[in-house]
Amino acid sequence: MALLNVSLCTKIPPKPSLFLSIPHFHSLSFSHVAKPQALMLNKQLVEDFAKTGLLAVLSASFFFTDPALAFKGGGPYGSEVTRGQDLTGKDFSGKTLIKQDFKTSILRQANFKGAKLLGASFFDADLTGADLSDADLRSADFSLANVTKANLSNANLEGALATGNTSFRGSNITGADFTDVPLREDQRDYLCKVADGVNPTTGNSTRDTLLCN
Repeated sequence: MALLNVSLCTKIPPKPSLFLSIPHFHSLSFSHVAKPQALMLNKQLVEDFAKTGLLAVLSASFFFTDPALAFKGGGPYGSEVTRGQDLTGKDFSGKTLIKQDFKTSILRQANFKGAKLLGASFFDADLTGADLSDADLRSADFSLANVTKANLSNANLEGALATGNTSFRGSNITGADFTDVPLREDQRDYLCKVADGVNPTTGNSTRDTLLCN
């Protein structure tokens, strides 16, 4: 009986609940003012990460890009390094070299006969004795270039640049089209003395395109 009384009088503790009670966080909820600030903070973090990633990609490109690729071709159609090179006597005849970069290159006696050189740059290049006959030289840049004793017969130079000390002395310009080419007056006067022929592509008279009197 004593054992029975002890067991009946002893209070058995309740089993622990498997579910945890979740406290109420009404006091911790963001106010209507805090939410926009949190969104602005998140947006700023995303922008910072994006900038950091971009800088990392740019930095890597400086380390892993072949320096020669910066000048390789110089245009979308060429595959050779043509800027600042000695290309004396090289044969480019009939090639498509649109927007090719020949800046400061030595191109003496180079052959560009019939080449497509639309928008190509010959800035400060040496084209002494080069063959540019029948070439498409529209919008090409001949600024500061030496184009003396070159063959420009039947070449189309519409819209080309020839500013600075560009010289065409001794060149054959028969049938060349100089429409809208800005020339110094002394160059224009000299070319008008030797101008002759009609361009077979445009049908324009060389003298007319030079605005000769």
